[in-house]
Amino acid sequence: FSTGNPVTLYEVDDRSLLGTAGAGAISLPIDRPNFSSGPLSITNPRKGLPYFDTSLFTPENLGQIGTANRRFFAAPGLNNWDAALLKDTAIKEGMNLEFRAEAFNAFNHAQFGQPDGNVNSGTFGIISTANSPRIMQLSLKLLF
Repeated sequence: FSTGNPVTLYEVDDRSLLGTAGAGAISLPIDRPNFSSGPLSITNPRKGLPYFDTSLFTPENLGQIGTANRRFFAAPGLNNWDAALLKDTAIKEGMNLEFRAEAFNAFNHAQFGQPDGNVNSGTFGIISTANSPRIMQLSLKLLF
C-alpha cells in the first residue's frame, strides 16, 4: 500500500516570459497556473471525470508566475498484492520437481496513474493511464 505521488501542475505557454521551458530537475517548464482557493473535490478515477476540480486553476498572468504550488496534493494511491504458491515434490533421491503459481496484482485492483497536470492541455485533470491488471504465471522446475 502506498499513497499516490504528488500531482505536478505546470504550463507550457511561457506566460511568465522567463524563457525557461524544460528547465529544472523535473524537465518541465517552471510556469504554473493560478489557484483559486476552494476544495479540490477529488473524484473517483473510474468515472472518467477530472480527478480534481479543474475550474480552480487558470493560466498565470502575463509576466508572472502562477500562485499554485507545483505539488500540493497527491494522485490515487496503490493497493497491490502479489502472491505465490510453491510445491516441492521428491521424485527420487537427489531429484525434486518444483511447481510454482504466482499472481501479480492478485486481487486485480485498479492502479491508476497520474492525472494530467498541464493546465493548457485538453485533458487537464484526467487520469488516462493505469498499471497492469492481474498477471499470473505457472512454472515447473526440475532440480537434480
